[in-house]
Amino acid sequence: MRRRLKQAGLLIVIPTIIVLTIGVTYQGVATPLERRDFPPPGDKIDVGGHQLHIYCTGEGAPTVILEAPATGLSVAWGWIQPSVAQQTRVCSYDRAGLGWSEAGDSPYNPSKVPLELKRLLDGAKIQGPIVAVGDSLGALFVQMYASTYPKNVMALVLIDSDLSVLSKNTKIDSFSRFLTYSPWLARTGILRATRLLSDNANGLPEPASGALRAFLNRPDHLFRSATEVNYLYETVELAKKKQPVLNLTVVEIHTNRMEPGLFLSEESEAARVANIILDTVTTIQESSETSSNSIDY
Repeated sequence: MRRRLKQAGLLIVIPTIIVLTIGVTYQGVATPLERRDFPPPGDKIDVGGHQLHIYCTGEGAPTVILEAPATGLSVAWGWIQPSVAQQTRVCSYDRAGLGWSEAGDSPYNPSKVPLELKRLLDGAKIQGPIVAVGDSLGALFVQMYASTYPKNVMALVLIDSDLSVLSKNTKIDSFSRFLTYSPWLARTGILRATRLLSDNANGLPEPASGALRAFLNRPDHLFRSATEVNYLYETVELAKKKQPVLNLTVVEIHTNRMEPGLFLSEESEAARVANIILDTVTTIQESSETSSNSIDY
């Protein structure tokens, strides 16, 4: 009996080891190829011991800064950035530990995000005040930035920033738990094979779609993504504590995305968002002074 159990165990363990070995090899081969195929499109700027990646296109003022959603990075704006660049300068960037940006040695703290963004913009010689656009989690960060550096921001465009939804959502809790395990699933190639996360990049134009898919299979990117989402409630509270900024145009945009971890990948929805951003820029360009205003889309 004991011998049969041992044989049965081996029948389970050996195929499992073989599958995991294939998966790890698959991941190990694919990652360097993706590094070659998707080099950073922008520049890397030192923000105090580590570098952040920023990608700017277009010309004109004000400069629009794009703050990505959870698990996202600069290429998540694949539809938005080219549209906005037709009218003014627009920059997307990768927060520390995401995409092409370095994580740094300090433990993650959401309150550091505005400080590092300020250092990044100073290092990139981006003159303010800016129009700051944030998507979901990114919307919290741009609100924190505007409250910390009120003279540097003339307008906020907040996409799906409802704090009550962000702070009390069972789907987000499930997504957070999944992200916690995702780096290990990525290392074994399971995440890449099942496309559980990378399919979220579908619909974006190339090369943005390919680059985003690559990072959604990268353990380092996913580890920082999981950390950010695990600190979501703390980030919500930090955003709530920040005082509203006077004489600041605030534009609220609501999309049809129902699940966490989704991007502005649908072309028609992204076009609507881009047009609202451009309308905000046009209003600022046509007026020498920004009046206090709140608009809901």
